[in-house]
Amino acid sequence: MDTGLVAIGAGLAIGLTGIGTGIGQGRLIAGALEGMARNPEMVEELKVNMFVGAALAESSAIYGLIIALVLIFMKM
Repeated sequence: MDTGLVAIGAGLAIGLTGIGTGIGQGRLIAGALEGMARNPEMVEELKVNMFVGAALAESSAIYGLIIALVLIFMKM
């Protein structure tokens, strides 16, 4: 039973962070593209901010992966 619960916890950890990261990055990039379309002279600054935001959003998915791996390998 413990192995099953660990597998469910690991799946939830990576699944929920993946969903959250996907939604967050989608909204981030959509907003940046809208801003670029409305204000073309700010394209370079918006691109830099978009990439920094995408890296921060991706870090939450990496944390979810680390939690899932810790759950799996601590059980072994």
